[in-house]
Amino acid sequence: MGAYQTVLVGTDGSDSSYRAVDRAAQIARDAAARLVIVCAYQAASPREVAAAGDVLGDEAYSAPAEETLRTAAERAAAHGAAKIERVSVAGEPVKSLISAAEEHQADLLVVGNRGLSTLAGRLLGSVPAAVSRRSACDVLIVHTVG
Repeated sequence: MGAYQTVLVGTDGSDSSYRAVDRAAQIARDAAARLVIVCAYQAASPREVAAAGDVLGDEAYSAPAEETLRTAAERAAAHGAAKIERVSVAGEPVKSLISAAEEHQADLLVVGNRGLSTLAGRLLGSVPAAVSRRSACDVLIVHTVG
């Protein structure tokens, strides 16, 4: 197999997921590949938005996925990735990552290992485990937590 041409990485804004972004950026840099950073989010209901507005005012309407993607792209650029795309997707993480990998024709999908060793992860399944089972491309699970 040749070098990767498209590396896709998922982030949720956690420190663990940003470490996965860092590793994906290094791989993309070394392969001169395009890096696609994906953040899946759950859309808030009108009731949730109204409740947040009552408490937070204008801050309630910021786009956390966009902020997460901006931070991730800055980190990726700092690690040498040159061709960076940002994608926010409404939906649950596993389906969003698999769909994005197919849509962007990713050769490699990168996720952090957060959740693999937790009790909930073992009982309910974790994002990294589910992605590795369902992906049509190579998957790299980056060791990001102890």
